[in-house]
Amino acid sequence: MGNSGGRRTQAERDAMTVEIGYALASAAVAAAVVFGAIAGPALVFELPAGAEDLLLMAGMWLAVVVFFVRVVSVLVRFGRGSQPSQPGRTKPDS
Repeated sequence: MGNSGGRRTQAERDAMTVEIGYALASAAVAAAVVFGAIAGPALVFELPAGAEDLLLMAGMWLAVVVFFVRVVSVLVRFGRGSQPSQPGRTKPDS
């Protein structure tokens, strides 16, 4: 955020809290979708034990990776100040 060296205002702390919540929630949804897409067939269909285990493990690991990549990317983008503009606020150059 733009506060260099000083204490953060309440609005900055609130914005960071909301952004962390958004990062965690969107990462959880993305991870669940990835897990479901990869491990879903193992949960729905009768597959050989080896294939079932492989799909479950791959789904789990890729879901974890997607979760952390999503959290980091959202928080890095927020830290750079490139989140979408908020309705009702004007930019100095508009």
